[in-house]
Amino acid sequence: MTSQLRFKIAVVEDDEWFGKTLKHRLSMNPDFDVQLYTTGLALRNDLSKKFDLLFVDLRLPDTTGSKLVDIIQKDCPTSDIIVISAQDEIQLVVDLLKKGVLDYLVKDENVLERAWLAAIQSFKHQQSKRAPAKTKKTSDGPTLIGKSAQMQNVSALIAKAARTSITVSVTGETGTGKEIVARSVHDLSDRSSKPFVAVNVAAIPSELIESELFGYEKGAFTGATGRRIGKFEEANGGTLFLDEIGEMEISMQAKLLRVLQEKEVVRVGGSEKVPLDNRIIVATHKNLSSEVEKKTFREDLFYRLLGLTIELPPLRERGSDVEVLAAHFVQEFCKSNGIPEKVLTDEALRKLRRHKFPGNVRELKAVAELGAAISESEKEIGTEDIVFEKGNLRILDDDEDLTLEEYNRKIIMHFLRKYNHRVVFVAEKLGVGKSTIYNLLKEQGMKNKLVESKYE
Repeated sequence: MTSQLRFKIAVVEDDEWFGKTLKHRLSMNPDFDVQLYTTGLALRNDLSKKFDLLFVDLRLPDTTGSKLVDIIQKDCPTSDIIVISAQDEIQLVVDLLKKGVLDYLVKDENVLERAWLAAIQSFKHQQSKRAPAKTKKTSDGPTLIGKSAQMQNVSALIAKAARTSITVSVTGETGTGKEIVARSVHDLSDRSSKPFVAVNVAAIPSELIESELFGYEKGAFTGATGRRIGKFEEANGGTLFLDEIGEMEISMQAKLLRVLQEKEVVRVGGSEKVPLDNRIIVATHKNLSSEVEKKTFREDLFYRLLGLTIELPPLRERGSDVEVLAAHFVQEFCKSNGIPEKVLTDEALRKLRRHKFPGNVRELKAVAELGAAISESEKEIGTEDIVFEKGNLRILDDDEDLTLEEYNRKIIMHFLRKYNHRVVFVAEKLGVGKSTIYNLLKEQGMKNKLVESKYE
């Protein structure tokens, strides 16, 4: 390969030993043409070379890495930039990632190997940009809906996150759509053809979490009759989404940190080291910085997971998105249940706008679907159909995670109470079988509450 076609890399590093070592390591790839600079000025004088990739130390003798990044992005907008930082510069790094920096490396014992892998990633990234244009990749799963400025910013961060394999932390109140963000990042990334595996850390008993994540070998414990791979292996090559990471016990956090650092896992009861190549996305409704201060979350794991933070705003701060989302949920509910499409009246929309939605998007979805189900009109959903509470019973509790089956049961029970337990009438209204309702009542121990009516 001629020098004109080689992948041009600049290393800007004032630490002489580290700079030369990094240059030597990168130069082992015959496709890489690596230049070393010890000052920002030296690089600026050479930017006409149009480097494909630049490693930039954030601490330079004549300028800051942040200022140098601005200059590079102005003069070489197509170049990839990877910043090299110390642990205490994480917030600055996050700001740079939002501006479009490809990745960042913390100086530790594994930095040279990670720099090598980052360079390979950039090489593939630049090759893909030069390839003939293809149809833009889109997410196949649930998508974020909304036109508010906050959600436009979230969408922009998702697109940036999808360009790299940087760890993503999704924060926000319960019900704001954190898993949808995680799926969107995965679906828009180069890993989209590989598995997306979601794990709700809070839903797994503490004594099972290790075997669930790491897998186990036959005989590892009573009941382990065969080998089982864990979620890390299941997601190999793809994305592992760890939801409610803030609920993980401190002892398990140490084991998770080791796996993330070593990029390998050992199954419970085994000794074989299984190499991993996972994109890690975590989510929490907690403030992990506060949890670190309270000693309930490890500081080293916090920095390992920080990466690019995407904060989801609560629904009450998203303005007209409430109307857009409600209309979408009603349309989807009608379509999936085979009933004529209904629309929310202006009065119903005003009622929705006035509500604070402590359960966020999840609560709005429940309210909109219930409104579509109980509306007597074939075309409209009125204010009387917008139900936030029934007596002292919430249709969906703010912190309640329900399966589809559990949610359907709540709707059926609501209708039975409303229509004096007339089974056939409710079955016809909801489009479900009578046996479904009878079985539900039997499970609830409520057979004695059935009443005869002209509808039976």
